[in-house]
Amino acid sequence: GVESVAVFSTADANSLHVRCADEAHCVGGAASADSYLRADRLLHIARLTGAQAVHPGYGFLSENADFAEAVVGAGLTFIGPPGASMRAMGSKDAAKRLMEAAGVPLLPGYHGEDQSMETLAAEADKCGLASGSPILLKAVLGGGGKGMRIVRKKEDLAEAVASAQRESLASFGDSRLLVERYLDAARHIEVQVFCDTHGGAVHLFERDCSVQRRHQKVLEEAPGPGISPELREELGAAAVRAARAVGYVGAGTVEFIADSNAPDQFFFMEMNTRLQERGGREAVSARRCPN
Repeated sequence: GVESVAVFSTADANSLHVRCADEAHCVGGAASADSYLRADRLLHIARLTGAQAVHPGYGFLSENADFAEAVVGAGLTFIGPPGASMRAMGSKDAAKRLMEAAGVPLLPGYHGEDQSMETLAAEADKCGLASGSPILLKAVLGGGGKGMRIVRKKEDLAEAVASAQRESLASFGDSRLLVERYLDAARHIEVQVFCDTHGGAVHLFERDCSVQRRHQKVLEEAPGPGISPELREELGAAAVRAARAVGYVGAGTVEFIADSNAPDQFFFMEMNTRLQERGGREAVSARRCPN
């Protein structure tokens, strides 16, 4: 079999993964900044032990493009997506431009560079605000519901833009925003994809994540209720196109938003460059999905 080398902080010295590995090395103190986030120490241990590949797990440096490239630069295999794929999907505006070129459905909206109030107001009007339809402001580098504002009236736009920009800058170091049409009755549908280094890509079906609080998922259901076989295939095909558009490798999650009243009208939201909800995915697909 394949021998494994574990790394651990002083706080995790007695953890299960340390006991199960063929050998284990301490990477630093209890604070993650002094251990699991120290790319230099991780690479030193990899070289010291003669490792051939680095599996980043999840969290910490697992979605850090610089770390992925440093691993490859050290002559090792990074078990995960290339740094370029992480960067492409990490920026929502760049990701949407790539998806547009790949023919993946997008909500009507604006993902351009001009962030002047004049331009944002004009684009909000195009998305329906001028006719009374709500729009959504989203942070370009956002996540976790931060930097998001729903705007229902034109007179509320300026204040919402300023508020979203402040939160985005404080949370992500970047104040840029996207403007999208807002669906009042929407479904949040995610599709798991797996890609290899030879151009192969598959999806392992969808899950419905519509039950949320403060833009955070509370309940997930798979297979998605009311998803026909035809729609399931369309969602999967769109997710695979999205992954291939950025040269993706490994496990990833493509997120779509759909009209609750017409779920066949679905649109790309973003891609998370990691495996999510592993247990549920394994149960639905009857496939082993290592983190």
